[in-house]
Amino acid sequence: MTSARPAAVKVGLIGYGYWGPNLARNLVEGPGLELAAIADARPERRALAARRHRWVRLYVDANDLIASDEIEALVIPTPLATHYPLARAAIERGKHVLVEKPLAGSRAEALDLAERADARGVRLMVDHTFVYNTAVRKIRSLVDAGDLGDLLYLDSVRVNLGIFQQDSNVIWDLAAHDLAILDHLIDERPVAISANGSALAGFKHENVAYIAVHYASGFLAHFHVNWLAPVKIRQMLLGGRQRMLLYDDMDQSDKVRVYDKGVDFDVLDEETRRQIFISYRAGDMNAPTLDRREALAAVVEEFAGAIAGRRAPLTDGAAGIRVVTMLEAADRSLRGEGRRITL
Repeated sequence: MTSARPAAVKVGLIGYGYWGPNLARNLVEGPGLELAAIADARPERRALAARRHRWVRLYVDANDLIASDEIEALVIPTPLATHYPLARAAIERGKHVLVEKPLAGSRAEALDLAERADARGVRLMVDHTFVYNTAVRKIRSLVDAGDLGDLLYLDSVRVNLGIFQQDSNVIWDLAAHDLAILDHLIDERPVAISANGSALAGFKHENVAYIAVHYASGFLAHFHVNWLAPVKIRQMLLGGRQRMLLYDDMDQSDKVRVYDKGVDFDVLDEETRRQIFISYRAGDMNAPTLDRREALAAVVEEFAGAIAGRRAPLTDGAAGIRVVTMLEAADRSLRGEGRRITL
């Protein structure tokens, strides 16, 4: 006799704006979760949610949804300033929480959420969507296998025209994705961050920025983020001693290209370092086959699995804290005219 399948976890979604409909669709389609309620203060967004999800209960006030005893977990794709108060209220009600990136607006808030979730025994997860991207997962597997050799640098460009955020700058919006990827790919923890940026065209927040993340080993990560670009670019280079790769998220056929190219240094005299022989390698390019699965589907599945298995999700509170720590340090460096901030 087979045992009955466990009942799906009833989930409430707070916010049906830009990202909310994508999450709602995946909550409906994914296993282990049931979209039971949606809260949004805007009547036109509630009307849209009602047309797409006729069975869900609708709320005007997010606090009423949080207070519902029927709801076991909450998904929060809302503006950054609301992440902490909404997530805290949900955790205090004993509900599992999935928060849109970044986890909170400060390291102190992120730490507090993680501590409260641990104390209440609920799962806290951050929607670091790109960590669940099949291309990023493939890159992580190449790193783990040692295919690239010792890692030397990561160089990233994420630019487009808009979408301008009213409560944060381009670092907290766009760089949050890249810092989450960095945190996932590189096990070594950074020691310092520096950043420069400008608020251009009359905008009150920085809309162009450059960030450098420094490591004790000498590994260096650099990020360019920009809301004022005429084209959308999503490219990342990861260089190793054995091989290098290009990750282009806009390429629909070969998102990851691995190049058998590198430079070998042969230092004959360590004392004077005057004689250095350099050999260049230029081999083939390989584009590994990737699963076409939507990253957000994997996010929702991981949330369901963490709840069912009573385990920490891949992008847990600790991952959220690390990313927010880097974002906060980059912001401090901006205010300090690019000075290096020790982590």
